[in-house]
Amino acid sequence: MKVTVVGAGNVGATCADVLATREIANEVVLVDIKEGFAEGKALDIWQKAPIIGYDTRTVGVTGDYSRTADSDVVVITSGLPRKPGMSRDDLISTNAGIVKSVTEQVVKYSPNAIIIIVSNPLDVMTYQAHLTSGKDRTKVFGMAGILDTARYRAFLAEALNVSPKDIQAVLMGGHGDTMVPLPRYTTVGGIPVTELIGKAELDAIVQRTAQGGGELVKLMGTSAWYAPGAAAAQMVEAIVRDQRRVFPVCIKLEGEYGIDGVYLGAPVILGKNGIEKVIELQLNDEEKALLETSCGHVKEVMDALDKMSQANA
Repeated sequence: MKVTVVGAGNVGATCADVLATREIANEVVLVDIKEGFAEGKALDIWQKAPIIGYDTRTVGVTGDYSRTADSDVVVITSGLPRKPGMSRDDLISTNAGIVKSVTEQVVKYSPNAIIIIVSNPLDVMTYQAHLTSGKDRTKVFGMAGILDTARYRAFLAEALNVSPKDIQAVLMGGHGDTMVPLPRYTTVGGIPVTELIGKAELDAIVQRTAQGGGELVKLMGTSAWYAPGAAAAQMVEAIVRDQRRVFPVCIKLEGEYGIDGVYLGAPVILGKNGIEKVIELQLNDEEKALLETSCGHVKEVMDALDKMSQANA
């Protein structure tokens, strides 16, 4: 198995490192436009192999997509990171151009690859990659839900003083402030979370989760990378090993939840063919209203991208 990670910045390098450490693929190719940057990161990861004990070869290249040929899965992390005071939507113009260019190269050399988008703003960058690649929605999708649920689960584990391993959760909608929490589907060792924590405290955790990316930007001056990189690697693992894991991912909805043509986070089964199935939950009225609000926000950004594309045509 061969996996390519485009973008050797913090998120991309972390993703490549997790893929190598967990021996998820035989070879991981790291690509970047900055001269020597991907080569250095890949070499550093490879030199860690004798210490940790893994066999995955990591190779770095500067802009040479021919070296990525015949990749089974490609993770795209390219683009500018968020800076303090900058929303994800502020990134749309620049990052859409980058994602479009990268996707063209990926499809040229790995026409059968499954593509995972991590670039922000996530939902609309997934839309851009889908448009550019011409692939089925089951082969091009975005990483957001795993990261969002990981933050949610981490905060809950802290509040309840339990292992995060025992917390299962689902979040839906757009990546960011309009994400849709689903406490009804959150359990701790099989126990509904609502039996273990009060509504006010749970609401505060949900709110912190929705603003999780912004919290880290304020603290560090840039976007997160450890959790996002690991989340992307977990998606790759589910595909490469055909695990059929149930994860929330950003996918183009085609009638599910009464939504058509909008890229939103929804639970799916992830396996060797990419998205094997979209799972439709029985949402209550409150949850449906939140999802519709999130859908409207994402649609606005998609429309903005369409206008930019028309203007540049």
